[in-house]
Amino acid sequence: MFNNKNILITGGTGSFGKKYTKTILKNYKPNKIIIYSRDELKQYEMAQEYSDPCMRYFIGDVRDEKRLKKAMKGVDYVIHAAALKHVPIAEYNPMECIKTNINGAQNVIDAAIENKVHKIIALSTDKAANPVNLYGATKLASDKLFVAANNLVGEQDTSFSVVRYGNVIGSRGSVVPYFKKLIEEGASSLPITDERMTRFMITLQEGVNFVLKNFERMQGGEIFIPKIPSMKMTELALAMAPKLPHEIIGIRPGEKLHEIMCPSDDSHLTFEFEDHFVIAPTIKFSSIRRFDENLLGEKGKQVEQGFEYNSGNNDVWLSHEEFLDLAKDS
Repeated sequence: MFNNKNILITGGTGSFGKKYTKTILKNYKPNKIIIYSRDELKQYEMAQEYSDPCMRYFIGDVRDEKRLKKAMKGVDYVIHAAALKHVPIAEYNPMECIKTNINGAQNVIDAAIENKVHKIIALSTDKAANPVNLYGATKLASDKLFVAANNLVGEQDTSFSVVRYGNVIGSRGSVVPYFKKLIEEGASSLPITDERMTRFMITLQEGVNFVLKNFERMQGGEIFIPKIPSMKMTELALAMAPKLPHEIIGIRPGEKLHEIMCPSDDSHLTFEFEDHFVIAPTIKFSSIRRFDENLLGEKGKQVEQGFEYNSGNNDVWLSHEEFLDLAKDS
């Protein structure tokens, strides 16, 4: 579906944008892949690695609506990956997080509608479900904006959906490269915020593949959530450094013990498919849409009332060996 198409990725120099670009170039023949981000050094470095004739590099910030509208001219598909994501930093700089994650989301929506982009997927996070930190709250607001945007398009063939998933193994700023750095520097222990803490785990390639598939599935308005394994943070630390003791340092600002992807309060809107969940919109659209079946013909069933999908009650857990295999490829 991406052959001869124009694709724009906001925050495209990040871990996701690079892996997405690599996957698209390997499997499709796009007309253009537009990398939209604000860091000239990262764009320069990415251009050395990805120099295919279809590649375009645009300096710009999602806070800049006018620049976004120029960058999206003639674009068919948009992946909105740009965000301020560091939980403690967002707690200390709330307005900056709001400007990028909420105002930036609306700018992406407005630019996409003005340029009649066909399909737009925004990347979300498990921290947007029942948020307890500012980052999660801004991403929840972003999710709501993208869902509601489907009511702004009129008769235009433009659809907006959201993909929500958990910790990406090996992504910048995540626990795996942090622990790896400590181990390489000869640390005498690994810091654990709480020995009960669990997290969902997904590889970067799995995240990219899930987004690609959901461009085919989406009608507009859904929040797509993959079924992925969990892991206790103590087990992750043991897998990476079996002989190092753990130092319990306490929960950081804005952290949860367990992350949630499908809140129990949304169980009346949640449908379970073979390898993913879909949370239907809380609002009605002008066109009638069924969310228990997608555009690929896959059928789901509504979950039981009160159902919650969180990293602590998950049915699937990573073993040390499975985690190390995934981390090696990340």
